[in-house]
Amino acid sequence: MSRNEGTFDRALRIILGLILLPLVFIGPETPWGLIGLVPLVTGLIGYCPLYAIFGFKTCPLSKTS
Repeated sequence: MSRNEGTFDRALRIILGLILLPLVFIGPETPWGLIGLVPLVTGLIGYCPLYAIFGFKTCPLSKTS
């Protein structure tokens, strides 16, 4: 399981997750806020299973000598 998310993509996912997650406790208090766990976790680990399925990769290629 290698990284397939770039820095900008990861930051956006973490921010989105942190925005959605509190909806469980404040605001409309709906369980749909739990959907914020998905972008939060994928942003923190740097791997998105859907990216792997569709062959996307926003992580820059590492340079090897």
